[in-house]
This record gives sequence, C-alpha cells and structure tokens, in this order.
Amino acid sequence: MNAAVLRDLVITLLLWGYFTIGFFLFFSPFYLIAFVCVPIREVAIQYLNSLFYKGFFLWARFLMPGIVWQIDPEIKGLENCIIVCNHISYIDPLMMIAIFSRHKTIVKSTFFKVPVFGWVLRAAGYIPSMPKGRLSILMVRQTSTLAAYLEKGGILFLFPEGTRNRNPDGRVLEFHIGGFKIARLCRSPIKVIKIRNTDKLFTPGRFLFHTGFAGTISVSLAGTIHPNYDSHNVTAATIMAQARKLINERQGTCPLDHQTDGQ
Repeated sequence: MNAAVLRDLVITLLLWGYFTIGFFLFFSPFYLIAFVCVPIREVAIQYLNSLFYKGFFLWARFLMPGIVWQIDPEIKGLENCIIVCNHISYIDPLMMIAIFSRHKTIVKSTFFKVPVFGWVLRAAGYIPSMPKGRLSILMVRQTSTLAAYLEKGGILFLFPEGTRNRNPDGRVLEFHIGGFKIARLCRSPIKVIKIRNTDKLFTPGRFLFHTGFAGTISVSLAGTIHPNYDSHNVTAATIMAQARKLINERQGTCPLDHQTDGQ
C-alpha cells in the first residue's frame, strides 16, 4: 500500500468515525431531548442535523487543509423557496443540510427503514422518494404541509437527477418531474444551485476519499426561477426544463478545479 492510499484510508476512517462516535457520544442526548419535545421536534431535529453535518465538514477541513471550500454568500441566506441542485457525490446532500438549519428534502425510501437513521428522517419531516405502504401515508402528510412550511422560512432542496451524475462533461442527467410538481403545488420560487468538484473528493463507486485533492469545492447560485403559476403555459415540465438549462449553462470551471496531490 503506497503512502497516498494509506493516507486516504486513514482520513476516510476518521471521517466516517465521526458519524458513529460523534453521533452517539455528543449528539444522541440532544436528539432524544428533541424527540420528547413534540411541539418543536421537527425544527429541533432539522437544526441538530445541520449542526451535526457542519461538524463533519469542519473535521474534513481540518484533515484536508488543501481543499478550498467556496459557498456563495447569497445561498446561506435563502429561505421560503425550493432549491434544485445537480448531484455528483454522496456528500452533496450533507453539504445542503449543513448550510441550511431549516430544511427538508426527498430521501430514498429504503433509508426510512434503517434503525435510528430512519427515525431521524421521519422526525425531521423528510419525504420518501418512492412511497409504498405506510410510507405513502407519510409522503401525503409531509407534502400537505410543505406550502405552510415554506411560507414560514423553510427550504426544500431537491436532486432531480435522482442519482449521482457520472458524466465526464458534467452535464446533468434527465430530471425527474416530481419535485417540480411539488413546486407548482406550493407556488414556490425555485433557486437553482450548481455544485462543483465534490465528486473529486468523494467519487461515486469509491469507498475512500481522495484526500490528495487540493482544488476548490464550490456551491454557487446558477439562477432563480419565478414561475407565473397562474399562466396556463407554466407547467412542471417547463419549469423543469428551465432549471436543467440553468445548471448546464454554469459549466465553467473554478480556480484550482483539477489540482491534485499525487493522485
């Protein structure tokens, strides 16, 4: 095993160790308190999730100081909207949760069946992607309250590609229309976000982080869509096409995009 692979292995274990040791030692008591406080349960769980993943990225920055993290300042202040993102790595949703303390998202239904983790997803108000049986009831309940949730300043972030994109040119895959139907139902503005280079740090299909990557990971605002929902010409499909076009138009590279340290 060469030095680069050994470094990848050690740092990967330290990062994933945060999820178990950090959760059970430092966060689990607060999650239990949030669970028994029913009136504030959902808000509290969302805040704790955000705080937990903020800790993960602080740990990542400490372990991999060669990476530049750029988050558009305008993004941090977003509220009362639906956010549409491209999806290139498993850490993309973790970044979104870390950025927004008031958030909901759509999660693969299988995760709702995982002990402890599934409970956290339900308590946070997240929405199952493929509802069946009891999950269909959960989906109806969560989506029926989304409009009110957004009006109070919450955000719903979506990855309409439905899976991680492995296209070498970065162009997004075909979108699933479900999230845009939700946007139309809630009459919500849509913020389109472009994520870059998380796949260079944590590549789809690879267990180890590329800890030698020394480029820039960025989250930038590609554009805003304010649909006229009263118009017969505005459909979920037309909104979806606009969002996909905005992301594809932001294909330019960032500084240090391709720098690596011996990998």
